[in-house]
Amino acid sequence: MTESVGDAVEAIVLVGGKGTRLRPLTLSAPKPMLPTAGVPFLTHLLSRIRAAGIRHVILGTSYQAEVFSEHFGDGAALGLELDYVVEDEPLGTGGAIGNVRHLLRGDTAMIFNGDILTGCDLTGLLDEHRRTGADVTLHLTTVDDPRAFGCVPTDGDGRVTAFLEKDPNPVTDQINAGTYVFARAVVEAIPSGRPVSVEHETFPGLLADGARVTGYLDTSYWRDLGKPADFVAGSADLVRGIAPTEALPGPTGEALVLPGAKVADGAILTGGATVGRYCVVEAGAVIDGSVLFDGVRVAAGATVRDSIVGRNAVVGAGTVLDTVVIGDRAVLGSGIELLAGARVWPDVELPDGSVRFSADS
Repeated sequence: MTESVGDAVEAIVLVGGKGTRLRPLTLSAPKPMLPTAGVPFLTHLLSRIRAAGIRHVILGTSYQAEVFSEHFGDGAALGLELDYVVEDEPLGTGGAIGNVRHLLRGDTAMIFNGDILTGCDLTGLLDEHRRTGADVTLHLTTVDDPRAFGCVPTDGDGRVTAFLEKDPNPVTDQINAGTYVFARAVVEAIPSGRPVSVEHETFPGLLADGARVTGYLDTSYWRDLGKPADFVAGSADLVRGIAPTEALPGPTGEALVLPGAKVADGAILTGGATVGRYCVVEAGAVIDGSVLFDGVRVAAGATVRDSIVGRNAVVGAGTVLDTVVIGDRAVLGSGIELLAGARVWPDVELPDGSVRFSADS
């Protein structure tokens, strides 16, 4: 980022979703508040907003709304001024944006989805918005397979020509990357009191009305953290310095070990692993690219690879976890093998050797 976007711009961050794809972890905390490379994911996003020079941030909350204000307060610790708006009923992306209009102070708002990890040049995005005189400017990125995303074709001047949601035959590899700049008038025009989708209603309506909607193509780091595999990968990329943040609570490297954790000699930490506060990792254990929330105990010889282990869970001796999600306080005995997307709910106890994905004893 080359320079500050200035105080004239404020941010709206949408954090109201239930995060169902990350259950059971989101039973106890909203997705943006899950520990990601040592701090709640939202801390990483707010750090980049602050680094861009934005000071006033409005959080659009709904699910477990009180968790956000209890953790961040007025935002002063981050050098920000935070306001909170709670949706009583889910309003969709557009409705959530319109729901905070009464707290806007200026004419320009930068809008973020609270589960996107991105290296987008926020200064460049705003510069493009101003240069073109756009009503809305979207951050666009490219993906190898755009069929699962909203495709956004543009003309030679960068003007958006269509919004094609999850098209089986995409005409472009450019997708909506979930960061926008809105003129205040666009926010004010969003209908109130009912759900509104920016993808299906607001953006197509702007095009139909002849508004100027511009795409800003930035193919730097981008990942949607909504699924467990992406959450793990995003956290590891933050730890290794591949993804940008101003909030990593330690140096970049192969692993991040938080204060109070005890890692025995002979344990192996690699792949951007995070070991939370007061965790215990015993000798011979391997933690590879995984996220251990606070208070996890991993016994001798266990392997935890590309997985998420919830708070105060226990992983028994010799147990193997590979691409799985373990809920808070779950207790896994020794000699267990969980693979390929398995999920264990909070407080579940699995006896020694009770689950295997292979015939090995």
